[in-house]
Amino acid sequence: MDKYFFNRRKLNALLFICVQLFLFNVACAQQIPEAGNEDIRVNQIGFYPLASKTAVVLKTKATVFYIETIDKKKVFTGELKVSGKPDFAGNTTSIADFTSFDISGKYILYVPDVGYSWSFEIKKAVHEAVGNAAIKAYYFMRASIPLNEKYAGKWSRAEGHPDTSILIHPSAASDKRAAGTIISSPRGWYDAGDYNKYVVNSGISTSTLLSLYEDFPAYMKTVKLNIPESGNNIPDVLNEALWNLRWMLTMQDPNDGGVYHKLTNAAFDKFEMPDKGTAPRYVVQKGTAATLDFAAVMAQASRIFRNFQKELPGLADSCLRQSKMAWNWAIEHPDSVYNQDAINKKYSPPITTGGYGDRNFKDEFIWAASELLVTTHDNAYIKDINLVPDKSMPVPTWGQVKLLGYYSLIKNSNSLGNSAPKELPELKVRLLAFADDLINEAGETAYQTVMDKSTHNFGWGSNSVAGNQGIALIQAWKLSNNPEYLIYALNNLDYLLGRNGTGYSFVTGYGSKIPMHPHHRPSVADGIVDPIPGLLVGGPNPGMQDNVRVPSIVPDEAYIDDDRAYAVNEIAINWNAPLAYLANAIEALQNQLNIPVKKQ
Repeated sequence: MDKYFFNRRKLNALLFICVQLFLFNVACAQQIPEAGNEDIRVNQIGFYPLASKTAVVLKTKATVFYIETIDKKKVFTGELKVSGKPDFAGNTTSIADFTSFDISGKYILYVPDVGYSWSFEIKKAVHEAVGNAAIKAYYFMRASIPLNEKYAGKWSRAEGHPDTSILIHPSAASDKRAAGTIISSPRGWYDAGDYNKYVVNSGISTSTLLSLYEDFPAYMKTVKLNIPESGNNIPDVLNEALWNLRWMLTMQDPNDGGVYHKLTNAAFDKFEMPDKGTAPRYVVQKGTAATLDFAAVMAQASRIFRNFQKELPGLADSCLRQSKMAWNWAIEHPDSVYNQDAINKKYSPPITTGGYGDRNFKDEFIWAASELLVTTHDNAYIKDINLVPDKSMPVPTWGQVKLLGYYSLIKNSNSLGNSAPKELPELKVRLLAFADDLINEAGETAYQTVMDKSTHNFGWGSNSVAGNQGIALIQAWKLSNNPEYLIYALNNLDYLLGRNGTGYSFVTGYGSKIPMHPHHRPSVADGIVDPIPGLLVGGPNPGMQDNVRVPSIVPDEAYIDDDRAYAVNEIAINWNAPLAYLANAIEALQNQLNIPVKKQ
């Protein structure tokens, strides 16, 4: 009996081991494609059936590639072609173009001497989820509200920074608001990895979301984000923008129209959840940049929310009234520079949070005047503004916003009539010339993107450059209908989602190789392994301003997934905004991306 039992136990153990080995081998056969080889760079989300589809292969002598199903059934064979130019490290790449393969499904790309890529999908609306997440990320950045599980899932948290008792900093004191006066300034978005709120950076971020709706209203009405305001007859992208817009309205001094530069702690909070931050908070000096950015955003908001007067009575009028007040203050104070070092020599407590300092306000005047003209049709706002001071058309950043003004003038030109500025035809010519310069020889680069053309694209927040290049190309397409502009806008989205020098999809939660340790206080402090989803990290930057060494100083490879590395891995509202615009605009335009090709 004991011997029989012993033998039966041995047999059962042997059978168990065999079964486990079989299951292990089956699992491995399925997981090999999912593992993803570092030398194949591809959009890890996927592709539209009839649009361009490109992957980049490093370190290969192969001449062919295959598209396979997840169970390794070959469904397409293509020829690898060597890139026209090397990458920034001096290495050529091989380009896998499978545009002509249009069957929906989940796939991997296989190169014989390299291996398998990360998996990706081919389907309609393939970027819908990442587009939604890029906007929903702003909900997770909200101040002054608890994030309930119904909307935030496992990232629910307590309310942080109610901001109903904000002190007037001595630098912001005036006759009617002395230092130490308490004002209420709730709502708004946390700016980046920190818990402060900055008008200058909020300006470009809010405007970009408003522009997304203004440019693609039909599509954006279909975008549902599961936020507390969902279902209130206002598109969710506008609901989210409103959370910050209402905060911005509180940042204007009602006595004179000037706008405070920021609402902030004296110093950055610790890496803790927002409800743990209880340090005194201040509004600091009024400045020309903040006031003009405010004027621009409020003028734009006024014309958009005028279509929602039933749901938001009086808001459009309030926005326009406060925009005009801000404009008048800026005209009277055209050179009010926010200089944090100078302030700290004069006032106490010293302020050591993000400066967002700017000394040249020509671009802010262009933007504010353009938005006010488009909204009011009063060319008095534009008559003294030199709209085309030079041939430069830099992509927008928080410190360079003139292109935002040009966009508004150009896309609203048909409605301006006799109030259209005389420079408008030249602005259109220059926008198209700028777009042509962006795409010129981009197809020869190692990663087939506009981003890969110049090392100058790779500084602090380089991923926002990629997004804003995409927006510029979409604006050029809207003006010209040239399909090349749209193709390269899509290529820059491919760049952000994995076809780049690092192999990362730079959006938390979306892709196979993604940032897991962004410089973002809630994502570090909440005890949850996964960071908050939908956040775009800053991206490659060889500057190492944070003194965290990156594995490579080759410009497009200079990235590390480390929560200390704020120079490459911080998140910011002004970086998420162009991602949100680009991904959603591409979704809205997906049928315009169809490329007629011959089957191989």
